[in-house]
Amino acid sequence: MDNLWAPWRGEFIHAEKRADCIFCTFPAEANDPENLILGRTPHSFAILNRYPYNNGHLMVIPRRHTDDFTSLSEVELLDLHRLLQRAIGILREAYRPHGFNVGMNLGAVAGAGIAGHLHHHVVPRWGGDTNFMPVVGHAKVMIEHLQTTYEKLRPAFDAALTPSADGA
Repeated sequence: MDNLWAPWRGEFIHAEKRADCIFCTFPAEANDPENLILGRTPHSFAILNRYPYNNGHLMVIPRRHTDDFTSLSEVELLDLHRLLQRAIGILREAYRPHGFNVGMNLGAVAGAGIAGHLHHHVVPRWGGDTNFMPVVGHAKVMIEHLQTTYEKLRPAFDAALTPSADGA
């Protein structure tokens, strides 16, 4: 039998849970590579999921701390969804997935790992990316290291979020 190693899952399971909200703390720090922040807009930011379901799994998050989607202002909502749209475009270009899962888990009972700060998940999907490994082997096979994913996507976010000379 072959062994598949996923030490980052053990780190997540056994790590001491933070008391602060990482979705508030990380954007306030000047350490985007370590925090896996891909890009920022005035009211939102995109960050890689440190424990992804698939390569390229990222989250798009409003900067304001809220768990209430209906509380977002029109400006925040538009900014969040424009960044979500750009993130999907960047992932489509970088990974050529066959589809995406996009959604939010609002509240702990809905599966939100960080229930106090709403966030969209964007998970690239490919035909055949579901197999027996998670069911039988209790392991997910990731084809790319998380740091490699960051290094691939960060320049694309930088380019997509830098205003052009014509103001577009």
